[in-house]
Amino acid sequence: MENLDYSVLLYYCYAEIEDPDAYREEHHLFCIENNIRGRIIISPEGLNGTVSGLKEDCEKYMAYVQSDARFAKTEFKVDYFDKHAFTKIHVRVKPEIVHSSLRHINPTIRTGKHLEPEEFKALKDQEDVVILDVRSNYEHELGHFKNAVRLDIDNFRDFPEKVKELEHLKNKKVLTYCTGGIKCEKASAFLLDQGFEDVYQLHGGIIKYGIEAGGEDFEGKCYVFDNRVAVDVNKVNPKVVSKCHCCKTPSDRMVNCANPECNIHVAICEECGWKYEGACSEECKGHPEKRPYDGTGYYQKNTNGYNPYKGLYRQPDARKIKSTIHE
Repeated sequence: MENLDYSVLLYYCYAEIEDPDAYREEHHLFCIENNIRGRIIISPEGLNGTVSGLKEDCEKYMAYVQSDARFAKTEFKVDYFDKHAFTKIHVRVKPEIVHSSLRHINPTIRTGKHLEPEEFKALKDQEDVVILDVRSNYEHELGHFKNAVRLDIDNFRDFPEKVKELEHLKNKKVLTYCTGGIKCEKASAFLLDQGFEDVYQLHGGIIKYGIEAGGEDFEGKCYVFDNRVAVDVNKVNPKVVSKCHCCKTPSDRMVNCANPECNIHVAICEECGWKYEGACSEECKGHPEKRPYDGTGYYQKNTNGYNPYKGLYRQPDARKIKSTIHE
């Protein structure tokens, strides 16, 4: 049996942060000192992160986040892995915790009704219900809820424009879902803003649904934004729904095209992976800059010279910064 000594945490919290730059420094330093790696966004509207670390280090990290009154109600989705799911730590300040065209929407004021996984499961198949996937194409092509309405969007910022295509569903109960719940906070709020009256969201997203409700009727795998790429969700009635980009046989093996100028992220079966040497087509296979294929289709960025302290504004005084901010 695998030794799953590492935790992978997925979380977000909408909360006002008056000085995101100062908090970013404190947060970044804590991650370094406790060997936490991952991607964390800090903005005036809150936190959003996916991180990994040894189980005991992740316990410290969760306690650290929740010890701040602003983030006390942060809910962590916890999965387990045999190693770090990231190679670096990045803590960045951005205008929003999820890139959208909805900066005017404040989900702490009004958003769709949160459904716990078992509530979502009980409601999703009712006749007057529509399940709405608010994720991007490459995510729902890999996996989605049975009978879900899927929007043709490459980025979440395209969601508001696509809502115009849903006018005929205004008399339905609309159940939104995404990976961890964060996109649904603004998506469901925007639907209410546009005149939809009966709007819900899957609290904790697909990941929590898999953990607490067995993932029933989620077909395929869930795309995740770490080195695992895709994770199993459904323990009840699993099904492969994605197809190999090259031969169209069923496959949920996500890879990046070996041609760095293409780099398309699609499902390619193992046979086609070797046939095209990691490329998505004959054209990309023949590209002069094609990367060597090792059978995974994952190309780690060069980490030579990586310095986890990079980005701390006053690096020599980092420890002073930490103590000063807590005073």
